[in-house]
Amino acid sequence: MKTVRIDDSTMARRVARYRELEPLPVQMNPRIPQAARDVVYARKLLSVIGLDAAAGSDSPINANAPITGAGGITITYAVCPPGQGPSLHSHLATYETFTVMQGRFEVTWNDNGENRIELDLFDTISVPPGVCRAFRNIGSGDGVLQVIISGGVHDRRDIDFAEASARQIEAAGPGMLDEFKKVGFTFTAGEDR
Repeated sequence: MKTVRIDDSTMARRVARYRELEPLPVQMNPRIPQAARDVVYARKLLSVIGLDAAAGSDSPINANAPITGAGGITITYAVCPPGQGPSLHSHLATYETFTVMQGRFEVTWNDNGENRIELDLFDTISVPPGVCRAFRNIGSGDGVLQVIISGGVHDRRDIDFAEASARQIEAAGPGMLDEFKKVGFTFTAGEDR
């Protein structure tokens, strides 16, 4: 079999250094209080691998990703302080696979988050498309999850939050829900459509 050869500078564009990763710009909207952002995002999302721009995705996960184009997967590190993590949401077409890199996490699933499991260092869970899920740091220090999304295009059309998330966002401040809806987030997960 013929192999492909690449030079050092080409391979250097396929390396992500943790210390150089930057939080996603979409999380830094100063008009949205931290309490509202915490409903939708891990406190700090560090994109490692984004989709190739040719894939036509409008995913915020692609922003600042030092590596793009890795067979249709995205990899992000979700950094959460104790007690924090995004609320119940589902992905229409993609699998979301979590591996604990630091700390301990609780993952809940199904429409009301009635099922749960605790994950320790290097434990992994893979949630299939269409299942509501949430994660939360249950450790005493910052926790880090590696989040791999695969099996489809991960963009705002792929994610849908539970209606309870909408109430949490609106409780953080009047009009906050509209800020998330303006950028394409929906809040109908678990509802019959």
